[in-house]
Amino acid sequence: MIHISGRVWLYPADPDPASVQGSVAVIADDAGSVVVDAGHSPDLARRVQAAMIRAGLPPARRLVYTHHHWDHTWGACAWDGVEVVGHETGRALMEAEARRPWSHAYLREQIAENPRLEPSFGARARAMDSWEGFRLVPAHTTFTDRLSLPGGIEVRHVGGHHAPDSIVVAVPDSSVMLLGDCFYPPPYHLRVPGDEPDLAQLGTLVDEGFEWYVDSHDTPWRNPHLPR
Repeated sequence: MIHISGRVWLYPADPDPASVQGSVAVIADDAGSVVVDAGHSPDLARRVQAAMIRAGLPPARRLVYTHHHWDHTWGACAWDGVEVVGHETGRALMEAEARRPWSHAYLREQIAENPRLEPSFGARARAMDSWEGFRLVPAHTTFTDRLSLPGGIEVRHVGGHHAPDSIVVAVPDSSVMLLGDCFYPPPYHLRVPGDEPDLAQLGTLVDEGFEWYVDSHDTPWRNPHLPR
């Protein structure tokens, strides 16, 4: 675990983009930590849990999805006994995904039908050593616009081109905003020429003046508009 600021910690992303392994954030709280994103597999979730123990962080009480994409949600079945929070649009999307017959054979079939799925579906196959006990976990608690969680954590829907259910998680007492993938372009298999990161959306979030910003697949970065 890497300490970002205040009570926010991060299990970092894999720098190899082929792994599609995003970061997992932990907002420490003696009443039970809030975990932001589940990890791309149950195995990764268990590694995050072990890292939390080594860092002396309280066990998870809540799990917040920044959006429904697999690399942020497939580890949820390994987070036993937590309340899962997400945008209401993402719940419906995950319920549809849960009905698909996920397996290595199914992944190969889908790639054969649509080769543009290979970066995502190939990474899923590499992430999943076993499908035993695997299940998708739609959010237990959903919201439409904003939600305040215990401990002063603010969760807000921002949408965007990457996923319609994208949210950001603000931790004011630590001056950290967790962005997920909100300003990213659409996933590769849906991308068309001209799709780029939404820098206007990102600029609006940076203008809110948090000291640290964390998107899911890069290293955390400090607000460039604040004095050093």
